Amino acid sequence: MRADLSRAGVQRGVFLIEALVAILIFSLGVLGLVALGGSAVGAQSDSQYRTEASSLADAIAGEIAVNVNRQNNGANIAASLAAFSHRPGGGACVFNGAGTTNAQVQALIDRAANALLPAVPGLPSATAAQQQILVLNAPGDFNRVEITLCWRTANDNNVWRKHVLVTYVNGGRV
Repeated sequence: MRADLSRAGVQRGVFLIEALVAILIFSLGVLGLVALGGSAVGAQSDSQYRTEASSLADAIAGEIAVNVNRQNNGANIAASLAAFSHRPGGGACVFNGAGTTNAQVQALIDRAANALLPAVPGLPSATAAQQQILVLNAPGDFNRVEITLCWRTANDNNVWRKHVLVTYVNGGRV
């Protein structure tokens, strides 16, 4: 009888320890799922901004391709492309120089900088100074146009994200 009582005393509290270990393992799993959800939201936001930048850069390239003066010769194309240039100097997403003189392209740059309305999607922390249209029409550049759109989210720690689109404007008729 005494041996049965001593075995019962040894077993006391084992179930409580097993339950605490199970709760600990379950809690770690739940914390992992919460962290995974936060990462998924961040990745989705990043994807949204990259898609918006790609769409805006494509729209800017389209405006340039449609509105360039292709009449008579290549000199007209080169002169016409100069009007689309936007902040051609600087680098590392802090550009300087004159802005574009084309109203449609300026409207798209304003949209990228979210300068139109708060309800219009744009790129976070972007201004016109973080957008560049670089026109390279020296011999061998073949009327190359580089469109760079930069933005920065609150989690980027002062590191700019950017999307660069390179296109060539040909002399054919549209």
